[in-house]
Amino acid sequence: STTVGKSTKPSLTNLKIGPHLDNGWEVDQAIINEPEKLVIIRFGHDWDPQCMIMDEVMLKAAPKLRNFVVMYLVDITKVPDFNTMYELYDPMTLMFFYRNKHMMIDLGTGNNNKINWPLKDKQELIDVCEVIYKGARKGKGLVVAPKDYSTKYKY
Repeated sequence: STTVGKSTKPSLTNLKIGPHLDNGWEVDQAIINEPEKLVIIRFGHDWDPQCMIMDEVMLKAAPKLRNFVVMYLVDITKVPDFNTMYELYDPMTLMFFYRNKHMMIDLGTGNNNKINWPLKDKQELIDVCEVIYKGARKGKGLVVAPKDYSTKYKY
């Protein structure tokens, strides 16, 4: 049978990686209850251009990451619980957790807690995830990014 008129374009939701977490409890459970995989949470708004770019990168990287990463999306207006604690003041924030521990990554930017700009392509996200996952499995709470982002922003 054919699916005439139905979009076959993959989405984060139908890949089963990247559903929206709709409240603080769901966010906590996603972080606490994942025993093996790296948990990535994209905080922001679906309509924000930076989030749209990052979501597309996450979607493209998902098939290569699915064995060791699980991804979620959180709307920071609908779920404001973490905005102060994680300083979620940017349009788009990517955070990483492993076995209920916040994973930090030294990007050369001075902020090791999160990535607050959209990564440009799927390989960049895959490389970052691999470095964090490998470090996390060795018990490291802070890993060094595979690329130095200190010159990313030219003011």
